[in-house]
Amino acid sequence: MVNLVLSPILLITILFPFQAEASVFSYIASLFSGGSVSAEEDTLPDTNSQNMPLLQATISPDPNSSSTKDNISIIGGTSISVITGTPEVKTADDDQISLYVVHKGDTLPAIAKMFGVSVNTIRWGNDLKNDTLSIGQTLVILPISGIQHIVKSGDTLQSIAKLHKGDLNEILQYNNLTKDSKLSIGDVIIIPDGEAAATSGTSSGVGRPAPSYPVYEGYYMRPIIGGIKTQGIHGHNGVDLASSYGANILASADGDVIISKDSGWNGGYGDYIVLRHGNGTQTLYGHLSATLVNVGDHVTQGQVIGKMGNSGQVTGHTGIHLHFEIRGARNPF
Repeated sequence: MVNLVLSPILLITILFPFQAEASVFSYIASLFSGGSVSAEEDTLPDTNSQNMPLLQATISPDPNSSSTKDNISIIGGTSISVITGTPEVKTADDDQISLYVVHKGDTLPAIAKMFGVSVNTIRWGNDLKNDTLSIGQTLVILPISGIQHIVKSGDTLQSIAKLHKGDLNEILQYNNLTKDSKLSIGDVIIIPDGEAAATSGTSSGVGRPAPSYPVYEGYYMRPIIGGIKTQGIHGHNGVDLASSYGANILASADGDVIISKDSGWNGGYGDYIVLRHGNGTQTLYGHLSATLVNVGDHVTQGQVIGKMGNSGQVTGHTGIHLHFEIRGARNPF
């Protein structure tokens, strides 16, 4: 009996110094657990990527493992509510953008529930055409705030957009609708960054309330040279700064590149960059014509990181401009 117990341990002891292939260890592990490892799982890269926070608590570092976050456990593709008291704080500021690396067993609804956003928010911010996810895929979680409108008799998409001062194209994109879509009484339509109608009892705010931003005097520099401001604070603490097509976009402060997208709709931002700064804030540079930095790069204040453009959701009256956000601090521009 003693020999039978020690044999597997001795086997591992012998193999370990030679750093055997992962498939050997997987096989040995299956002997102990009674489980099996599929060929797909066996070929997946071992990575230290995880829920890559932008000021966020980490999840399991291995995307091949099931993820557990806050009060949600994801096991075998099923979201199971686990009541464990006060949930762990996800971010230092609810306005922060987060990155999430898909783990084995994750589903889109479960990930949405983790972050307290809708499934459409994740689809919209990642140009997803369906609910299929891949292990190791990185999702951008954009905290979307807006207005929830319950359709009543006589409503049209155009009238809803006008009522709540929303953008029709964004409403269509977010709700997976077309201009020809038929509305039914009782349908719920989300108007990203929409405003509540004072006389309407058919709408309510969704998403997160705007936080009270601290002031970091002198920390940020204007991200363009010259040009003009064409729109004041709107959306997520953003301003629009206009100049010529291809004008240099400058890093507003020292920081690390955490998002650099050079194609796609991306929640209306088009080509865009997000920097994470040492004071715990983020800056976002949207509607670019080119991105000149990559994820993981460290940039210094004033460094050219992109070129001004009109990608993403840019209407005729806004034209070529930079949409510049500061998430987590007052925007001085």
